[in-house]
Amino acid sequence: MYELYNSIPEPWKTLLKDKTSKLNIISTKLQAQPYIPSQDLIFKALIIPPQEIKVIIIGQDPYPNPLHACGPAFSVPASVKNLPPSLRNIFKELHSDLGILNTIGDLSPWQSQGVLLLNRVLTTSPNTSLAHDTLNWQEVTDEIINIILPYDPVAILWGSKATLLSSNFSPEKTIISSHPSPLSARHSFFGSKPFSRTNQILIQSNKQPINWQT
Repeated sequence: MYELYNSIPEPWKTLLKDKTSKLNIISTKLQAQPYIPSQDLIFKALIIPPQEIKVIIIGQDPYPNPLHACGPAFSVPASVKNLPPSLRNIFKELHSDLGILNTIGDLSPWQSQGVLLLNRVLTTSPNTSLAHDTLNWQEVTDEIINIILPYDPVAILWGSKATLLSSNFSPEKTIISSHPSPLSARHSFFGSKPFSRTNQILIQSNKQPINWQT
């Protein structure tokens, strides 16, 4: 395994140069254990240059199913037919909100329009959630967030771990609810209309709204 830093796409690699030592420490720890997603996918959320990011959706950590974890938060490979419960609930709310019926869980069409799908922790152990919560990935992902703040993105924060970051974003551009997981979606996620609200904010900011179809 080569250093994690070397797998970061530009221009993010240059922007995150100060985190090289931290990433080397994480690399060393990962070498001693199985982990997901594979190294070439860990930073796949960063395929968008920071100046093109209009929206950020913050997740917790990768799906524990090795067939699901693919880098960007909440996304799965297009080949996955049985979607994870959280993603099914996201699509259920999308259908309720905008009438869009998505069945493909690959969210790269969202990314291509400037939606950053960022997990706070970028790896985990196969079949175990939050196994790498103590690897200090947050130091790296918090810096990613700091880099995009000058571009004033709409922030969609689902669940308590994401909501901890709410003070970083413009209050009028922050959408908060419970997490879309089956354990919490009923509290405030369903009916929160995050997709239409995001597009309203983007239009008011003279930015192109997101086509949420996958």
